[in-house]
Amino acid sequence: MKSPTSLKCVQRVFLALAAATGLSLMIACGSSNSANPNNNGFDATFLNGTYVFSTAGSDSTNGTLIALAGAFTADGKGGISGGNMDAIDPAVGVSAGVSITSGSYSVSSDGRGQAKLTSSAGTFTLRFVLTTAPAPSSHGLISEFDSIGTGSGTLDLQTAPTQSALAGPFAFSFAGSDSTGNPFASAGAFTLNSSGTSTGGTVDFNRVISGTQPTPSLGLGLSVSALLGSGTAPGTATFNSSYAPNATFDFYPIDSTHWKMIETDNTYFLAGDVYTQTGFSTIPSGSFVFTLAGGTNNSGPISAGGYMTSSGSGNFPTGLEDVNITGNATGSIPFLGTAAGAPGTGGRVLIGLNGFSPAIQWVAYPSSGGVLLMETDTVNLLTGSAVTQTSTSFNAPDGYGLNLTGTNANSAVDVIGQFNATTATSPATNMTGVLDENDQGTLYPGATLSGTYTPDSPATGRGGISVTSNGGYQGGFTLEYYTIDASDALFIDIDNTQVAVGTFEGQSGITPAVAAASSGAGVAGAGVAASSSHPFETVVHPFVKSKLAKKTK
Repeated sequence: MKSPTSLKCVQRVFLALAAATGLSLMIACGSSNSANPNNNGFDATFLNGTYVFSTAGSDSTNGTLIALAGAFTADGKGGISGGNMDAIDPAVGVSAGVSITSGSYSVSSDGRGQAKLTSSAGTFTLRFVLTTAPAPSSHGLISEFDSIGTGSGTLDLQTAPTQSALAGPFAFSFAGSDSTGNPFASAGAFTLNSSGTSTGGTVDFNRVISGTQPTPSLGLGLSVSALLGSGTAPGTATFNSSYAPNATFDFYPIDSTHWKMIETDNTYFLAGDVYTQTGFSTIPSGSFVFTLAGGTNNSGPISAGGYMTSSGSGNFPTGLEDVNITGNATGSIPFLGTAAGAPGTGGRVLIGLNGFSPAIQWVAYPSSGGVLLMETDTVNLLTGSAVTQTSTSFNAPDGYGLNLTGTNANSAVDVIGQFNATTATSPATNMTGVLDENDQGTLYPGATLSGTYTPDSPATGRGGISVTSNGGYQGGFTLEYYTIDASDALFIDIDNTQVAVGTFEGQSGITPAVAAASSGAGVAGAGVAASSSHPFETVVHPFVKSKLAKKTK
């Protein structure tokens, strides 16, 4: 991979917007506020209410996992009146349910903003981009933006549920590390009664031993108890299995269908999402797009993405994969997946893979947040999700928020940004915006983004992005993206400078200034569901960026 100095600025760009085969992006890194934001009508009133947030990334000092989760109350005027948060880091320890004692925020006209949260766990700065209108915004993408560490995640307006509303079936996906920094992940399903006690469940684990060898433990019995907190305070949950007895978590519910989870027992350091399975008991038929990320110290960091067709219940007779293994990318790999028997508890199914690089088996759980995937062989450890594809193009003109997370030759990297897409065709510039990059604690705010994108033909929802440098920065990168719906997309980085995954999401309900100059025709490209259940937003797990980043030096 290229030297760290050639990557600093260029990599952030790619997250900007995976469009198809010809996105020639140019980014100039500069000082804060060096780029002019698009005027899409956002201001401080768009952040108003109680918001649940989470990020996962890399400690800038130790290179270990750092994960944050919490809830804060914004007043619609730039003030944060309070909240609670958790912070976990194997090198530092656990701060569980601590009070947010003060805070403030700002929102620019393009929906990008910054929040500063002060607690006994530290003072954390979060940069975000809001993706819904009118005010108050219900959803956004978020990135840790301080010298403590990196991290990417989400921001969601909370609709606080009652305890009884949490009754029903759920699936979950967690990832992080053990106490020594080895990659570790779990996925499973359980059913709660109205008092918060499970009536049955199952769980799968995959842990990398000494950084090199995955050791799956599959199909274990699981019992769960989960009790809501009060106000912005987290709920508490215990997940009990033979592999990890009495694992304790804090959780922050976005609503009754989606919770943010973070482990607090100081034994393992996992974070992730819980989604309802009501109405999602088996994997449906149809078209799906997916991204996964992970790896081991032997393999280095890995990202993979693509699309596949489901015939139902875990069978995928056709698929196409792009993969980047430590900067060595291979594209357009055909594969298929075959279910090993009928679905079990929680719709669980083991899927044998033929032709997929580098995994040979997944475990899959259907949910309202998509099909949650975890590699369960001894080859590598990847986690991610597959989402139903409903469109092979994304809207233009429109505004988009974007988020990227991954690792380069030097460090972990996270990017947050916003761009407006026009209907102009390549090679003319058809996207403009601003990016903020955190390179494992080294901050690059206010980078100007401009570029062009071109979709694959015939349109499948997949496209490529070719990025060249600008402003004296060397190097470049290439992306592949996969549309979910007409507003959003997943993408991976497939060049030799870094390994990363990301998403961009349409800013629904806004009227960007660019719209007046265009007819609004669609551009073949991208998609993500406009709800709080965005599994594609959490597919990049911290072990890709911390311990594994050292492999690429």
